[in-house]
This record gives sequence, C-alpha cells and structure tokens, in this order.
Amino acid sequence: MARRCAITGKGVLTGNNVSHANNRTRRRFLPNLQETSVLSDALNQMVRLKVSTRGLKTIEHNGGLDAYLLSCSNTSLTDDARRIKRRIQKALANKQATA
Repeated sequence: MARRCAITGKGVLTGNNVSHANNRTRRRFLPNLQETSVLSDALNQMVRLKVSTRGLKTIEHNGGLDAYLLSCSNTSLTDDARRIKRRIQKALANKQATA
C-alpha cells in the first residue's frame, strides 16, 4: 500500500542530503503515518485508516470524522475517504427515513 494519508493526501517527498563538502545524495522524506481506528458516530463503529498525525489533528479540530468528511468536497478527498463518506451519508439517510 502507498505511503499516503487517507485524509490529507500527504505523501512521500524527495530531496537531497547535503554534506559539509556539498556532496548531494538523494533521499526521501516520509510522512508520519499512523494506522489508527477513528470512531464514526453515524456508522456506530471504528473505521481503520492510515492517517498522518496532521490528518488526525484536522479530524479532531473539525469535530470528528463524520463532520470532517461531510464538510469536505469529494475532489479533495482520497478514494478511501470518499468510500467512507458515502457509507456515512447512507447511514444518515437511513436514520432520517426511520425517524
């Protein structure tokens, strides 16, 4: 699986190690990804995501996974996040229909 955040889309960057003698060698800057379970209130279950620590902070700042995904446009989300967003929307629609 790719080293990419499911929420922010942050991935691997490349650059150079530069020595004191100004020798340059290529290197990779890896994002700080964590495999975490995030609670979805609409689904009433934990959702496993590979998220950067910045993505976790973004989710918490916006009031949880459901609130964050519903406030974002689909074009700014990754495929995994879009799939979860559709599941959340269906669950909320079912709750509205039964209420």
